Amino acid sequence: MKRSDFLKIVGGGAAMTAILPSTLRAKDAARSNEYIEPVSIATWRFGLETTAEAMKVLRAGGSALDATEAGVKLCEADPKERSVGLGGRPDRDGFVTLDSCCMDHLGNIGSVAAVENVVHVSSLARAVMEKTPHVMLVGEGARQFAQEMGFPLQDLMVPDSKREWEKWREKSDYQPIVNIENHDTIGQLSLDEQGRLAGICTTSGMAFKMRGRVGDSPIIGAGLYVDGAIGAATATGHGEEVIRVVGSYRVVSEMERGFSPQVACERAVQKIYEFFERRQAGIQDTQIGFIALDKRGRTGAYALRPGFQYAVARGGEDPELIDVQALLKS
Repeated sequence: MKRSDFLKIVGGGAAMTAILPSTLRAKDAARSNEYIEPVSIATWRFGLETTAEAMKVLRAGGSALDATEAGVKLCEADPKERSVGLGGRPDRDGFVTLDSCCMDHLGNIGSVAAVENVVHVSSLARAVMEKTPHVMLVGEGARQFAQEMGFPLQDLMVPDSKREWEKWREKSDYQPIVNIENHDTIGQLSLDEQGRLAGICTTSGMAFKMRGRVGDSPIIGAGLYVDGAIGAATATGHGEEVIRVVGSYRVVSEMERGFSPQVACERAVQKIYEFFERRQAGIQDTQIGFIALDKRGRTGAYALRPGFQYAVARGGEDPELIDVQALLKS
């Protein structure tokens, strides 16, 4: 081969190498301009209302984080909802304390725990994320920060919660009822038209818990996890068990390995069940549920036992309530 011919071949290859990245960038840019159908999903029946509210924001071109916050705030402000926000069941000493966390597609995070007198702890968690150098504030410090940020303070105890607490004190028997007193959470995930994912998890925690108890809901990786390049997951149920397996991160990690959101949720629940078997611990009073949403808008959910439901709102459709499959039969 002549030297001139060799240089032509090498030069041509170099030119192709130079062209290829720009071509790929053009294709990526084209994909980024494609319309993405917005989706919002949330745990339990109250998710029908919260996902509908989120879709108003998403259909107007709003961000996934704004939409999710708008949705969960409806639940937090509802005094009839006894496991989140205003009207949440108190701890065994009669104090209503709230927990929440948020995470966006970039990995920004904020969290608050054991907060008194603040209804919208989801917004407070977002303020921690956006207004402080920290990712988590708790107790009195979180309440002080809320005051500094202009959040109104109010009594979170409603008459029905007070009557239940007074009745409970007659025996002080701590036996949460599966699918009622031990779900205590709204977890909501959204995907916007720009392909951005976000999630919020907010709760009043276990009814009649020990004062100071914090479950999985405000713990990034346990109650909630979002990876903007892969997907998002959130949990509900017995928080101690979700923390044990870093549940929501586990679901997203399984999606990163190539599993669908549905299978990823199933594998996370199976791991929790395996931990129960290893410890030979009683499982009869425990419920765990996961929901997941991936970058493509696919959803999934799975529970330890029957009774868990989640809501899905997609595009211009009305939200749908779905009965979730379970590992155990009862």
